[in-house]
Amino acid sequence: MSMRAAVYHGAGDIRIEDIEVPEPGPGELLLEVRAAGVCGTDASEWDHGPMMFPLSERNEYSGHVGPMVPGHEFGGRVAGRGPGVEGSGVKGFPDGALVACGAGVSCGSCEACRAVLTNFCERYYTVGLQRHGALAQYVAVPAGICLEVGGLGLDDDGAALVQPMSIALHSLRRGRPGPGDRVAVIGVGGVGAFLVYAAARSGARVLAADLDTGRLAVAEALGADVVVAVDRDEPLQAQIADSMGGPAAAVYEVTGSPAVLSAALDLVRPRGRVVAVGLGAETVPVDVRSLTLRELALVGTNAHVFAADFAAAARLVASRSEGWSDVAPMALPLDLLVSEGLEPMAAGRPERIKTLVDPWAARKRPASGR
Repeated sequence: MSMRAAVYHGAGDIRIEDIEVPEPGPGELLLEVRAAGVCGTDASEWDHGPMMFPLSERNEYSGHVGPMVPGHEFGGRVAGRGPGVEGSGVKGFPDGALVACGAGVSCGSCEACRAVLTNFCERYYTVGLQRHGALAQYVAVPAGICLEVGGLGLDDDGAALVQPMSIALHSLRRGRPGPGDRVAVIGVGGVGAFLVYAAARSGARVLAADLDTGRLAVAEALGADVVVAVDRDEPLQAQIADSMGGPAAAVYEVTGSPAVLSAALDLVRPRGRVVAVGLGAETVPVDVRSLTLRELALVGTNAHVFAADFAAAARLVASRSEGWSDVAPMALPLDLLVSEGLEPMAAGRPERIKTLVDPWAARKRPASGR
């Protein structure tokens, strides 16, 4: 049986093709994909990759090599099971059950996995980055990284938001803010928007900063106490500090800009934490003297830990009674993935905070965000 899929063949070359529906292997589910998110990583790979996609050299752990289906932010309806996966019961996945998938695959036996740090597994790989992903009508995934979410009240579109929310939640926890602490989120894109919501729900006082006033309006709706429309021609530190009401306990740099990271270090209080969420291409100089004398912590954040973050992220997505249509207002058909999804993102002018794709749709449709 064949299905429609977006297949990556190289930089600037994604083709909508008919390919075979994958066969779920031992311990795997076959999911019918109704919504998948498009990530900045997907846009970068399309624009100037391959960097992570194993196009010409076989990935040691996933075994994939060659043209590949992207898509690592997704959920789906159970359409089949491989050997060893129950179809019913407490831990089962009956036909039609709605699940969200964490995408990151770990071995479960290495030192990192035993320490429940699966994002540092020695054999880690990601569905949609190192093996066929969910920008297709069906995808095969390990059942161990899937969570049933229909019982939380989520629908197909909402299920696709759990994975990016888990990235945001993991990032939030790296900053260790407490209730009432001042928190700054600089950059309200996909991860940044979810980070604003997660921080606000944790009880922190959140300042959100961005160049785009439309995104800042969404940030306010997500719970930001203060928003700052940044003027790129003025010093960032002064613009944010004037509105924050005092130094932050944690600053989350989500843009990947060296200048923004430097400003973030000036915005945090002594013994505060700066979390580098955005992945920049440049080396960033750091004032180690200031870092030392103020006992600052500059920390990174990488992916998420399924056991620690994923169920909590699903509950966060479900907790927003009004849904997520302001963050993800539209689902594109596969035929518009490049022209209305990847191209605008690669050019730095995305039309929405989070772009969803419905592989079964013939035309654009409103996204429910529940």
